[in-house]
Amino acid sequence: MTNLPDNLIPAGDASRVRSLHNFQILNTTPEPIFDEFVALAAQLFNLPVSLISLVDEQQVFFKANTGLPGLKRLERTESLCSAAILQNQVLAYSDLSEEGCGLVNPYIAQSAGMRFYAGAALRMPDGENIGSICVIGREPRTIAPEEEGLLSNLAELVSLTIRLRSDYLHQGRPADWQAAQHQLETLLHDHAAFVRYLTTRTGTVSASPQDLPGIQSRLQEVRSTLTHLLAEVSSSDRYSATTAD
Repeated sequence: MTNLPDNLIPAGDASRVRSLHNFQILNTTPEPIFDEFVALAAQLFNLPVSLISLVDEQQVFFKANTGLPGLKRLERTESLCSAAILQNQVLAYSDLSEEGCGLVNPYIAQSAGMRFYAGAALRMPDGENIGSICVIGREPRTIAPEEEGLLSNLAELVSLTIRLRSDYLHQGRPADWQAAQHQLETLLHDHAAFVRYLTTRTGTVSASPQDLPGIQSRLQEVRSTLTHLLAEVSSSDRYSATTAD
């Protein structure tokens, strides 16, 4: 489903870019928790590539990358992730050799042998989409509504994680951020093991309809942990402000 505007850089983009910069995550080094998210996404969709992107004024920076080693950034006009942020629904193309996004130069995707793309925007509390998480395949593929929901769920979890990272670092608590990463990584490792079991059992796409309830239930555990950690950070921030007064 596409509901894209006519321009890759619409009016009001400056506000979105300011939101991105406020989270102080652009052009930062890899961090394990985001690597875990893309590894899990690739497993869930049984696809070779998954990326977490952050879209700046001119470029798309890849915070996490599995399947395309060495890819750090692309020009905004060359990445489908820059189009995925333009709508709140999943942006999907079943076969990029036959269809494509008219807002983005198709050469990069074609030269890399990409055929399937699905991306969900990272939507922040201010309503701005600062990036996306996507899955990519080298063969044509359809995406079911249930899978779109799964990818959107992953995007929400990544968005919450970016917020948590920002809150911890804003409070000068990098050690607590590292501890939170470890806690979340442990959960995602357990879920990845469950996905590997499903793949071995079925020999097909992991996120099959009969498996989705179990997968979504496990992702809800990640969401609950993130929500709890965010509440703790917020409470600590309010306490610090009160004592400062």
